[in-house]
Amino acid sequence: MSDVIAPETRIPKVGFVSLGCPKALTDSELILTQLSAEGYQTSKTFEGADLVIVNTCGFIDDAVRESLDTIGEALAGNGRVIVTGCLGARAGDDGSNLVRQMHPSVLAVTGPHATQEVMDAVHANLPKPHDPFVDLVPPAGIKLTPRHYAYLKISEGCNHRCTFCIIPSMRGDLVSRPVGDVLKEAKALFESGVKELLVISQDTSAYGVDVKYRTGFWDGKPVKTRMLELVQTLGEMAEPYGAWVRLHYVYPYPSVDEVIPLMATGKVLPYLDVPFQHSHPDVLRRMKRPASGEKNLERIQRWREACPEIVIRSTFIAGFPGETEAEFQHLLDFMREAQIDRAGCFAYSPVDGAVANEIPGMLALEEREERRARFMAVAEEVSAAKLRQRVGATMQVLVDSAPAMGRKGGAGRSYADAPEIDGTVHLLPPEKISKTLKVGEFTRARIVGTQGHDLVAVPV
Repeated sequence: MSDVIAPETRIPKVGFVSLGCPKALTDSELILTQLSAEGYQTSKTFEGADLVIVNTCGFIDDAVRESLDTIGEALAGNGRVIVTGCLGARAGDDGSNLVRQMHPSVLAVTGPHATQEVMDAVHANLPKPHDPFVDLVPPAGIKLTPRHYAYLKISEGCNHRCTFCIIPSMRGDLVSRPVGDVLKEAKALFESGVKELLVISQDTSAYGVDVKYRTGFWDGKPVKTRMLELVQTLGEMAEPYGAWVRLHYVYPYPSVDEVIPLMATGKVLPYLDVPFQHSHPDVLRRMKRPASGEKNLERIQRWREACPEIVIRSTFIAGFPGETEAEFQHLLDFMREAQIDRAGCFAYSPVDGAVANEIPGMLALEEREERRARFMAVAEEVSAAKLRQRVGATMQVLVDSAPAMGRKGGAGRSYADAPEIDGTVHLLPPEKISKTLKVGEFTRARIVGTQGHDLVAVPV
């Protein structure tokens, strides 16, 4: 009797597109991890996939357009599309789901932070090949970032109701992750080779408010569900690995002052991503921003006194409804006096559902854009001057790119540069022939010049 060879079982393939902020990215990583655990193949392209998942952004108008265009491209290129993310929670003009209104042929639509709902939709349209085996997934899960850095999401949602923002309507109120779970994930990431951990949430400073700073446990020891204790423990955890801990979306509450000594002593990077949005008290009140916004300049000065190396990046809105020329000038003066190292700026976008759209004094689009351009000119002036001060210094650089082991140079980042949003350190060929560079490792480099938003350095 001749042997019968069973036909090879085809593994179902899921195309995946991730848009939006780091919080959406971590949602994508959770979905990809579960897909992999259940035996699905994943791909970054539509071609050859059995279905496509698009994780969308639904915040400002440009993001909405990009998400809707991507869904359209996926439908045209594949035809079987599941939509998730913030745009999936948006309603259209008629009150129905915006995505289904624009693209009625999608297979399913979910909101953000909806791993199980997405998997249910996948199972309904593409049966899973086998039961999950967690040993098929690396301990750190599936990452969309390079191997050497990772985002750590500590909470979901936001309790604030800033008038320009509709995120709470899509992501809900604040839900802090159990501190033990957060620290367990961080440990797995460090053990997998991550050299830079980027702590993110919608409001990092508010971590634990919803559970009244409940005490959890990590490694047999009690740890409060609070930003200070979390950051302190992460810093201690990172030290044996020689890894960085970087803080994002830190609202300027008075409690942030307690974290600055950790930066001064090197427990975590002396870097704060603080979404100030504006400087004028009246504009901040119209925005309904939390914390003591009118005292931010004084607080920044105290931070710099306590930790001279601190780098502050922030985002701002130009042309907010009712913003006078004097209020805008106040913002420009604030930028110069506060010496914000890195700044981004949006011209106010009248997002559907934002309360701010009803505030009197909506500026014309041309004026909003003109103010944004003026703001960025000042921001770049301040940033360029601060970069020039680093020429001659020797800094630790995390290598992101090193063709031919760095013999022809490479690219990396200093503690002052978060991935994707800040500058780059352009690495020239090393002075010593024996010197090599490796992606994901640190090198010392002497700063020899500046180039726009970037530094130029020689590995030493």
